[in-house]
Amino acid sequence: MTQSTPEAGNGPAEIGQEATVPVPAAASGGPVSHAIFRLARLHRMFAGQLLRRIGLHPGQELVMMHLWELGPQRQTDLVRLMDSDAATMTRTVRRLEQAGFVRRRPSPTDKRASLIEPTAASHALRDQVEQVWSQLEDLSTAGLTDDERTAALATLERLERNLVQAATHPQS
Repeated sequence: MTQSTPEAGNGPAEIGQEATVPVPAAASGGPVSHAIFRLARLHRMFAGQLLRRIGLHPGQELVMMHLWELGPQRQTDLVRLMDSDAATMTRTVRRLEQAGFVRRRPSPTDKRASLIEPTAASHALRDQVEQVWSQLEDLSTAGLTDDERTAALATLERLERNLVQAATHPQS
């Protein structure tokens, strides 16, 4: 990823121009990490714009994807699946419930727990979520060949494995 520094006083890059954030000197030892930060920020911004059109916020669609695929889940299981924290998941589920996309029902096996399940309204939303993710993929990978897309995915998966390994085997 190339790095460019906008001239002083210029606003955000215009559509079609290279949209980069200048790399501060303190981050010069981590150009890949800074690029990941910039990419993640832009990806989340575009995801938010696309999801807002269908009544969701970033992250909510991922919860719905798990529920559509796995069926009703305990909230603690959603926390684990999403590698989230309990407070964030509580807010997410509450908002999805208020929007009518999920409902809670008592767990038949654990009287202390409730299951979060997708509603009929959420099933109608599934096609739209899939379209948003396809559109986000197209925006993110525009101009890449199939081979470049494959290589980019392999690189991202390798970076993820590196960080997972670092998290499970911290260096002293």
